[in-house]
Amino acid sequence: MTAHGVTLERAADTDLPLFRRELQRAFTEAAAAYGIGGAEVPIPPDEDVRASCRAPGAAVYHVLLEGAKIGGAVLRIDDRTRRNSLDFFYIAPEHHGRGIGLAAWRAIEAAYPQTEVWETGTPSFEQRNIHFYVNKCGFHIVEFFNEHHPDPHDPHGEEADEDHAEPPDGEGFFRFEKIMRP
Repeated sequence: MTAHGVTLERAADTDLPLFRRELQRAFTEAAAAYGIGGAEVPIPPDEDVRASCRAPGAAVYHVLLEGAKIGGAVLRIDDRTRRNSLDFFYIAPEHHGRGIGLAAWRAIEAAYPQTEVWETGTPSFEQRNIHFYVNKCGFHIVEFFNEHHPDPHDPHGEEADEDHAEPPDGEGFFRFEKIMRP
């Protein structure tokens, strides 16, 4: 699958350890730019990435630029409801600001034309992500999880669900949706 020179390639199970480390490198560097986290604890935690990659309907992709792996995405595809989610998405920091993320997102949308609603989320401190999802990709903020409105799927709460971890700083988490038009 290609869009604007960016290619998506399905990740093999043997790719997942390196995929996880590269995803964590990108997320940890982004959090560090806001003074959050540290090298001792990867962001997101290993167990969150593994659970997402193994979830029912999971589809894990590498984002390739000229054949080189420079990012990735973990999707959850539900052919019955046609409500799909982008659980994790990253482009290596050295490739930011070149339109690769948007091209990769468009390739993902093209790969799943049956999707009626896409869902994703990001920590409230991640202004770059909020800009990307809202202003570039056409998502809308539909919910804000915080201490006054906790995420019912928070793995640290009573109803554990590894797919929706709270941000490392505890400030809050935006949930986005994109309604697809035929």
